Amino acid sequence: MKRILIALVLILGSIASYAQTSEMYERRYNLITQQLGPAGLGVETILNAWEKTDSTNLNMLLGRFRYFLAKGQSTEVVKKYEKKYLGMEPLLKLKDSLDRDVYYYQETSYDDELFGKSMEHMDKAISLYPDRLDLRVLKANVYMAYEKGSPELTAAYLKALADEAAARKTDWDFEGEMKDKEFFKEAMQEYCYSLFVLATPAARNAFMELSQHLYKLFPDKVDYLNNIGSYYLVTENYKSALKIYSKVLKKYPNDLTAIQNCVLASRMMRDTKLEVKYLQMMVKYAPEKDALVAKARIEALSKKK
Repeated sequence: MKRILIALVLILGSIASYAQTSEMYERRYNLITQQLGPAGLGVETILNAWEKTDSTNLNMLLGRFRYFLAKGQSTEVVKKYEKKYLGMEPLLKLKDSLDRDVYYYQETSYDDELFGKSMEHMDKAISLYPDRLDLRVLKANVYMAYEKGSPELTAAYLKALADEAAARKTDWDFEGEMKDKEFFKEAMQEYCYSLFVLATPAARNAFMELSQHLYKLFPDKVDYLNNIGSYYLVTENYKSALKIYSKVLKKYPNDLTAIQNCVLASRMMRDTKLEVKYLQMMVKYAPEKDALVAKARIEALSKKK
C-alpha cells in the first residue's frame, strides 16, 4: 500500500511539474513579446523549449505562427496617384513637379518562405482545435494581408470555410464564446466588404465569386444578393444590376441598399422614368432626411419634362 501511495505522489508531482513548466514558458513568452514583439530576440528559444514541453498547446502554436509572420514582414512607403490604394487612406499627400496630387501609402509585404512556415503552425492549430472559428478568421485575415490586391487564395479559403459552416450542426467557438450560423454569415459579409473595397479587378472578381457562393449556401441572407448587384453596378452593367436588385425588392420591398442602388443605376442609364419609380420608393421607406432629398430630386426631374 505504501509503495502505491508513493507512486501516486510521484505521478501527481510530475503532472504538476509538467503543467507548471508549460505555464512558465507561457509567462516568459508573454513577458518577452510585450517588450520585444512577436519575433524579438529570445522568442524563438522560448518557443522551442515550450514546444518540447507541450507540442499541442494552442498559445504556443499561435506564438510560432506570429513569430514567422512577423519575422517575414516588411513595410515600405509607396507613391500612388490614386486617392485610395487597396482600401487604405494615404499617410501623406503632396504635389509632384507637374502639380499633380501624389499620395503616399504604407504597404506591408511578406517573405514567401517565412509566410509558409507561419501558416504551417496555423494549420496545425486549426487541425487540433477545429471548432475555433477565431482561428479560421485569423487565417483568412492573414491570407488577405499577404495577397493584397490579388486575393485568389483568400476567396478559395473562404468558400471552403463557408461549405464547412453550411454543413455544420453545432455552434462555433469564437474566443471562448459560442457563436451560431448567423454570426458566421455576418462575418462572411464583412469579408465580402473587405474584398470590395480593395477595388482591384482581381479583388472585385473574388468579391463576386464569394458573394455568389455564399448566396447559394445561405439564400436567406439578402446582403449576398445585394453584393452581386453591387458588382454589376461598379462594372457598369446597369441592366444586370437592376435585375438583381429587383429580386431583392421582391422579397424585401423596403431594402434601402437595393432601392438606393436602383436609383443610381437608373440615373446612370439616363432612364428618368425608372429613376422616379425608385425615388418614390425612397420617399416611402427611407429615413426622413433621405426621403426629403428624394422628393426634391423628383420635383427637379419633373421640371425638366
